[in-house]
Amino acid sequence: MAVNVYATNCSSDNLSRQDMLHWINSSLGLLYTKIEQMSSGSAYCQFMDMLFPRTVQMKKVKFSAKLEHEFLSNWKVLQGAFKKNGVDKVIPVERLVKAKFQDNFEFVQWFKKFFDANYQGQDYDPVEARGGQEEQAVIKAKAPARKAVPVAGG
Repeated sequence: MAVNVYATNCSSDNLSRQDMLHWINSSLGLLYTKIEQMSSGSAYCQFMDMLFPRTVQMKKVKFSAKLEHEFLSNWKVLQGAFKKNGVDKVIPVERLVKAKFQDNFEFVQWFKKFFDANYQGQDYDPVEARGGQEEQAVIKAKAPARKAVPVAGG
């Protein structure tokens, strides 16, 4: 069972946006550049899989989700994992899927506290856990193919 945490905006130990992105990217092998990318819900599913192995239906997570209805599917998977593990937190899905910074930043701050209270230091391979699916942020971050440029005077 999960250790539940209750955070308020008065907490002084909140990380900055850049520190939070560094934690997300280094933990899950991602290349997120904005907190708003957490709105798909897929990263939270991976974090829950890391914390509570085999309680998240990872095959149902849509890592390349781009649209709000695809995000909703991921949040439903996360809600199921919360229920299985006794997590009390109500997820404000309707606000999070809108990809607004403030809503997503508040939720990721709570989630980081939750993660810290529950993480036992176990090994986790996030790429393997994605089962070959590329995370959307990783796909976007790949450099585009370069076109051959003719050399003058050839």
